[in-house]
Amino acid sequence: MKKIFLISVLFFSLLNAELLTLQESIDTVLKNYPDVKSFEFKVKQSESSYKSAFADYLPQINLSAQYNAAQTFVLPQNGTFHTVDDSGWNAGVNLKQKVWDFEKTSSKVAATKVDKDISKLSLKELKALLVFKVKGLYELMVVQNEAIKVRKKDLESKAAYYAQAEALVEQGLKTQADASRFLSALYLAKDNLAIAETSYEKAKTTLELYMNKKIADGVELEEQVLKKELHKLQGIEKEILNNNYTLQIDEKNIEKNILLHKSAQASHFGSVDIVASYNHLDTLNVYDTKLAGITLNVPLYSGGRVSAEAQKAQISAEIAKEQRRSRELALKEEIQSLLLDIIRYAKTIAAKKAQLKSAKDTKSVLDARYKEGLATYIEVLDATSLVLNAELGLLEAYYYRTLSIDRIDYLKGKYNE
Repeated sequence: MKKIFLISVLFFSLLNAELLTLQESIDTVLKNYPDVKSFEFKVKQSESSYKSAFADYLPQINLSAQYNAAQTFVLPQNGTFHTVDDSGWNAGVNLKQKVWDFEKTSSKVAATKVDKDISKLSLKELKALLVFKVKGLYELMVVQNEAIKVRKKDLESKAAYYAQAEALVEQGLKTQADASRFLSALYLAKDNLAIAETSYEKAKTTLELYMNKKIADGVELEEQVLKKELHKLQGIEKEILNNNYTLQIDEKNIEKNILLHKSAQASHFGSVDIVASYNHLDTLNVYDTKLAGITLNVPLYSGGRVSAEAQKAQISAEIAKEQRRSRELALKEEIQSLLLDIIRYAKTIAAKKAQLKSAKDTKSVLDARYKEGLATYIEVLDATSLVLNAELGLLEAYYYRTLSIDRIDYLKGKYNE
């Protein structure tokens, strides 16, 4: 009756246990992480910069007014000049419309538009990186949670072996050395369990900071996240090079600097503008003035500033090109290393599965032999260690393969999966 009650309690506790999914963790982090909001503001800031630069295309209208309480006027009279002091005021409106500036403004506007694209790509890159980090923390929690279960079983096994050894010592069937050896193994099992529990808590605490949310103790996790596989290895490098956000940002930086260089070069040629104005003056006389025409402004000498700005933009474009090439080489190297690791971990997993099966079979035989006095405590502990190491090794192989696949997804620019 007691067993039925305990099973019922365990069953209902499992049903009521809170489940934290990987996708829920990702969504919460992307919603609450401060850097995401910061980059979203940067996107809005770049949009404002684009609107500011685009305003140079539009007419510039200014209203002016002036009042002088006392002003000296010079008047010719009988061949001589006489002065008169009087008050006066004037008001007017001025209009200036850019007609042509040899693509200086259009290149600058295009550069700010590219800058806006860079901000959006930077936000996507940040999200992809955060998703990669969250996956790693979540999967580490799963690994350590499974390791805790394995360590607890190992601790229970060592405690049972120690109790059995103590009983056999009392019966005179085993020596105290047998019991001491099992006691030492028991202490080591306790220490290993504490290490696994601490590692789990560290990963849990870090994920809580990323999520800005408390994770319940004893939370259920998706264990299948460790069984992720990469079925298609061919074409991955090409896909990453086409979709990687960092490379796209480098390409946009090259485009931006080329446009800025073009804009700086166009500054040498000046601009053609339409100007118009209307002014009303009320001084000694009352009259209106009107102006409508076209102006040409060409900078003849600026101390070398225009040339220096053009050269600076050109050098920046060359630097961006070299950085793009360097980043692509590093990316190709990382991709090949990750693919080789994934292939290796697949073989490791297969080997660990076979090793685990063999270790369990060996342990079952030695347990029976030990009870009959046909095996030593050293053989039993060695067999137990083999099972433990095989189980933990299999978990580790799954974990590192999953991390490599997560890294591939990050390099592909995936963050919404």
